[in-house]
Amino acid sequence: MTDRARYHRIVLKLSGEALLGSRQYGVDPAVCQFIAHQVQAAQAAGVEVAIVVGGGNIFRGLAAAARGMERATGDYIGMLATVMNGLALQDALEHVNVPTRVMSAIAMNEVAEPYIRRRAVRHLEKGRVALFVAGTGNPYFTTDTAAALRAVEIGAQVLLKATKVDGVYDADPVTNPTARRYAQLQYADLLRDQLKVLDAAAVSLCMENDLPIVVFDLNQPDNITRVAIGEPVGTLISGATSAVGGVPA
Repeated sequence: MTDRARYHRIVLKLSGEALLGSRQYGVDPAVCQFIAHQVQAAQAAGVEVAIVVGGGNIFRGLAAAARGMERATGDYIGMLATVMNGLALQDALEHVNVPTRVMSAIAMNEVAEPYIRRRAVRHLEKGRVALFVAGTGNPYFTTDTAAALRAVEIGAQVLLKATKVDGVYDADPVTNPTARRYAQLQYADLLRDQLKVLDAAAVSLCMENDLPIVVFDLNQPDNITRVAIGEPVGTLISGATSAVGGVPA
C-alpha cells in the first residue's frame, strides 16, 4: 500500500439516490461496483475509509410525514432503508476484496455490528471499510448529520459529500447555465446563504469541530482518491477562505 494521502481518514457521505443509477427505485449493482472500485483505489493510496449512506432511494421519512405519517415512524423506516443500502455496498466492496464491517446505530445483530466508536476506529486501523448505517439511531436527524457526527467521533480529517454535480454553486447549474461554482467556502456561507448542500445541524457540527467538508461529483472516476490526496476537486468548505463569500472556480 502506498501512502500519498493528504487525508488519512475520511468519511464518505453517499445519498441513497446515488445508488439508483438509471433506476426509479432501489439499488443499481453497477453503481455499487463503481463506488467499490473508487473506495478500493482510495485505500490503495493509504486512506482509511468510512461510509455513511442515506436511504432516499427506498424510503424518505420527511416525505412520508408530509403525506400524514408520523415523522418519527417515517424516520425509523428510513433508517432501516439505510441498512439495506449498507449491505448492498458491503457486498460490492467485498467482491473487489475490500474487507468491510457494517455498523448500525440500531441493534440488529444478525446483519450488522452495533456502532461502537472504539471498535469502528479499530476496524479502520486494520484496513477495513466501516459502513455506518441507521443514521444516528434517532428520528429528526438526517444522515448528513449522522455523517458529520461519525466523522467527528472517529477523528476523520475530512467529510466528503458526494453529489451529482462538481461542487457548490450559487444557483442550480442544471436549470441555470450561468451558475458559478465555488472553489472554497466558509461554513458561515452555507448557513447564511442557505445553500442546500448539507443541513444546518451537520454544517454547525463540522464548524464547531473544524472538520473540513469537500463537495464533489461522485460520477467522475477516481474523485474520491483525488480529494484524499489533496487535489483541488469540487468545493472545499472550511473555517477560512481567501475571499469573502467564496472563491469562484
